[in-house]
Amino acid sequence: MPIAIFDLDNTLLRGDSDHAWGIFLAERGIVDADLHKQAQDRFYQQYLAGKLDINEFLAFQLQALRDNHMSDLEAWRSEFMQEKIQPMITDAAQELVALHRRRGDILMIVTSTNRFVTEPIAAEFGIAHLLATEPEQSNGRFTGAVLGVPCYREGKLVHLQRWLTANDQDLADSWCYSDSHNDLPLLEQVAHPAAVNPDEVLAETAGKRGWPILDLG
Repeated sequence: MPIAIFDLDNTLLRGDSDHAWGIFLAERGIVDADLHKQAQDRFYQQYLAGKLDINEFLAFQLQALRDNHMSDLEAWRSEFMQEKIQPMITDAAQELVALHRRRGDILMIVTSTNRFVTEPIAAEFGIAHLLATEPEQSNGRFTGAVLGVPCYREGKLVHLQRWLTANDQDLADSWCYSDSHNDLPLLEQVAHPAAVNPDEVLAETAGKRGWPILDLG
């Protein structure tokens, strides 16, 4: 059965959920606003340039999960969904997901952002299959570490191949949508790659290879 694979940040969402989560925490005074903004801006520029050290970034980004109780985190996440995420969901993105649902395709989000942040977003889109960076837990709390390989660049392929094997599926006639050249390893695996509001490198690559370029708002 064909799979429709969606990147999340700046693809299905008109914005970056990981970045928005940090801003949300800073606005609530849960993290130091100035230090957090400086670090997030630096990491985001590295990401755009394709030079992000994912392990350094995750060590920073998962501190807030490590340092707070699960009940508080879940309450903040509910507020975050309403305040930051809902405005990022466009009609065009919902319509694209609905198109693949009508076709009977398997719907999947593959994102480098951690599962705690992205799980309710996938649920909002009605997408059951979520491959994301997995934050480690122990005794009901996050440890600040990552379980296994981060779901980033080639790591997305590791997560996807594991899912394909476990579910006896393949990528025949499948689709993939992303905004970022960091997802080229994933886009190159499917029959129907598509660039969504792409960065400069991906736009150039899509143009040369004849891939569709979509604007989801």
